[in-house]
Amino acid sequence: MPVTKVNDRLDQLTDYPFQRLTDLLGGAATPDSTVMSIGEPQHPPPALVARVLADKAGLWGKYPPANGSPEFRQAVVQWLTDRFKLPEGMVDADKCVLPVAGTREALYLIAQTVVSPLGGEKPVVLLPNPFYQVYVGAAVMAGAEPVFVPGAHGPASQPDYSTLPEAVLARTQLAYLCSPANPQGAVADLALLKRTVQLARRYGFVLAMDECYSEIWDKVEPAGALEACAALGGSLDNVVVFHSLSKRSSVPGLRSGFVAGCPKVMAAFGRLRSYGGAATPLPILAAATALWKDEAHVDENRSLYRAKLDIAERLLGKRPGFARPAGGFFLWLDVGDGERAALELWRQAKIRVLPGKYLARDGVGDRFIRVALVHDLETTEQALTRMAQIL
Repeated sequence: MPVTKVNDRLDQLTDYPFQRLTDLLGGAATPDSTVMSIGEPQHPPPALVARVLADKAGLWGKYPPANGSPEFRQAVVQWLTDRFKLPEGMVDADKCVLPVAGTREALYLIAQTVVSPLGGEKPVVLLPNPFYQVYVGAAVMAGAEPVFVPGAHGPASQPDYSTLPEAVLARTQLAYLCSPANPQGAVADLALLKRTVQLARRYGFVLAMDECYSEIWDKVEPAGALEACAALGGSLDNVVVFHSLSKRSSVPGLRSGFVAGCPKVMAAFGRLRSYGGAATPLPILAAATALWKDEAHVDENRSLYRAKLDIAERLLGKRPGFARPAGGFFLWLDVGDGERAALELWRQAKIRVLPGKYLARDGVGDRFIRVALVHDLETTEQALTRMAQIL
């Protein structure tokens, strides 16, 4: 009998981090455990979500268009313009914006959109190290060589791709950058963003800017890649940004985000998604439109995360290895041996955290654990108190 074949590129991928964690801990989470391994916001969703979904229930019977609704695209353009201080008209609602079913799908598909064979050499996709796992999966499955670039100033900082050798940059077709970063919370300043945009244009690659944590910040509002584009004259060439409501609005189950940027890239991306992407249902588009127009719930959400960072700093701030992140809701703690710490926290306190090595390559994350501060204040304080005792 012939052997069933599957794509052999899958052999280059390790198990997904959460499967590796399950294997390490000997099983899945239990009802009495505190899950701080996954970035799944537990804050109550804004009340307007349920109201809008109910009001638009009659639209569940319609197939949604792949490019969403005009109201959604316009709300996104207005939010981008206001948030990143863009000139009016810089982002075209019809040519530069597409809704997506959560940004993970989009971050994966952008590699399938822009990576193509180079003849005798493999194309390169640049990734921060540590990284969000989808980046490496997308690069490998697109037939590219993933190049892992550590932080320019240590494992809790952003990479600077401009320092890479000419031979690597000449083969680069796509670069992922995440700010605030998952898992470290490091923020790319405007100077780094401008330098990276200029680099993408000089070498002809696409910068895929993952800004899904941009609205969760501590002291200073993070800059964005479109803001860098505006500072460089207003062109969107070679740049696409990814934003999600999952973190910003505490609605991970809504599966709603958007991609915006370079019209040429967006046209190709839209063409691919018409074959393999999931269109966002019209009631969800309506709820998402309302969320992008509302900042009050975002301010409240941000305040809750800031309060949890205060708790973390009070309980863990005096121990070596603690760094208060500039953005996002993860602690990236240097504990000497991330796997050992994760195992002890599970055995002694039923707390699940993610070893940093599952999010990195070349030893960059081996000393770290990632702790997701996604629970309510009381649960967070109880878990971090036990964590401080055990660590």
